[in-house]
Formats: sequence, structure tokens, C-alpha cells
Amino acid sequence: MAHSRNPSRHARSESAHALAQGLGVFSLALGALELFAAKPLARWLGMEKHETLLRAYGAREIATGIGILTAKDPTPWIYARVGGDALDIATLGAGLADDSTEQDRVGLALGAVAGVTVLDVLCAKALTDETQQHRMLSARPSRDYSRRSGYPQGANRAHGAARDFEVPRDFRIPEPLRPYNTSATVPTPVRQV
Repeated sequence: MAHSRNPSRHARSESAHALAQGLGVFSLALGALELFAAKPLARWLGMEKHETLLRAYGAREIATGIGILTAKDPTPWIYARVGGDALDIATLGAGLADDSTEQDRVGLALGAVAGVTVLDVLCAKALTDETQQHRMLSARPSRDYSRRSGYPQGANRAHGAARDFEVPRDFRIPEPLRPYNTSATVPTPVRQV
């Protein structure tokens, strides 16, 4: 059974990824609403002249949602959500200043976007922290053992130190089991002319 060094870090990582997946699904749902129901949504907000912009924001949300759900690392896609939230807040802020809009509904939408922006920022920060920790761990310089010989007093001192060593009798291969006899002379082949 493998044990994690820091179970709280692993839990944070899992919760950040779970939040990212939830935000990806939310992006798809919100994008579908903005893309396919832009006209009623624009009418509800009193921002009928921004219907095309709402459809574009819907396409952006769908693309971001797909990116979050399919990417190995969702961090850049979560940052894309934060950027999209800034556009949404700017658009809704302009709508709040316009007297022809349904200002209470625009304010409600602005509050909802601000709440989701907080989640997006927290998720982006958690994923970024995790990525930076992973990079720091993998970027640690490996130790250089190239100058080490493995001999406590150095290789030169160890050279020839075992010349007088005799293998104990019980460690020796018995004569009948030896593959060849080193003391026997090898006959030289005769050349024929």
C-alpha cells in the first residue's frame, strides 16, 4: 500500500481538479444557454442590442468548457474562464450604467458572474500552485556522482590491495566441475602446404 507524503496536498489537488471539472460542465451549460437562448436572455436583461454578443460569449463558454474537460492540464482553460468573466463583468457593468436595461436583473446577473469569478480565480490559483510545486520537485538538480569511485580511500589506493588474497577452499569450484583446465597446453594447428 502506497502512502502519500502529504495527504492534504493530494486532497487539495483532487479538489482543485474536481472544481475544474465542475466549472467545465458549468461552462458548457452556460454556453448553451447563451448561444441557443440569446434572444430571451437579452430580452430578460433588457440588453436586446447585445444578442449577438451574448451568442459569441456562449461560443466562448462552450469552447472553454470543452477545453477544461478534455485537457490533461485544465489550468490555462480556467484562466481563459477568468478572462471571459472579466469580459462578462465589463459587459454587464456597461448594462448596469444603461438606463434602458433591466438594472435589477443585470445586477443579479453581475452578482452571479462575480461569484463564479471567485470560484474561477480560486481554482486557477490552486491549479497553478500545484503545477509550480510539481515543476519545483521535478526541476531539482540530480546529484553528480561522476567523481566518486566507490572506494573509501580512492581507486589508486585500492589498486592491487587484493593481490595476495586467496579464495577460501570452500568457495572454490571443484576441479571436475571446472569448464577447462588452464594448466593444459593447447595444441597448435599444423599448416599444410
